Amino acid sequence: ELGLKMHLDGARIMNACVASGTSPMHYAKHFDSATICFSKGLGAPVGSAVAGSKAFITRARRIRKMFGGAMRQSGILAAAANYALDHHVERLKEDHENAATLAKLLSENPKIKVDPCETNIVYFDLDKSAGTAPELEAKLLQNNVRMLALGPARLRAVTHLHITRDNIEHAAMIILDSIEK
Repeated sequence: ELGLKMHLDGARIMNACVASGTSPMHYAKHFDSATICFSKGLGAPVGSAVAGSKAFITRARRIRKMFGGAMRQSGILAAAANYALDHHVERLKEDHENAATLAKLLSENPKIKVDPCETNIVYFDLDKSAGTAPELEAKLLQNNVRMLALGPARLRAVTHLHITRDNIEHAAMIILDSIEK
């Protein structure tokens, strides 16, 4: 109606597709352009792709060139992205299962309120008696567990290709031990 264009930031679109059982096209069909990230979730070293109409892509290429965004010898990166698409999409279920396991283990402690977990991201809030999120983030880092404090009580944990079930159980133990001290 107003002629506005809509863009889908597909940084984690493959996680959403695996969790919902739908295709990227299902999500992208409602947008004028979309991106897919090959590193987040899929495990490629770097890289994203953009999709849109021919006119959009032509304009995007021109703008990229104006800002010096051309890249030489990018075939090796494209090969890594292809490998990730061929081998890592189905295994995203493992990341989701690991996140669900972490959410379940943390939710057993009354000092932790865990949001519903649908993909590979776990959000949880600490009760005031458990200390602050930044304090817990620092304690976890000392134990080689990385999470992100999103405020005084909220944290985010993300599972990925290199996180195992054993890592999840170890991280949960460290979190629970840390908030009890």
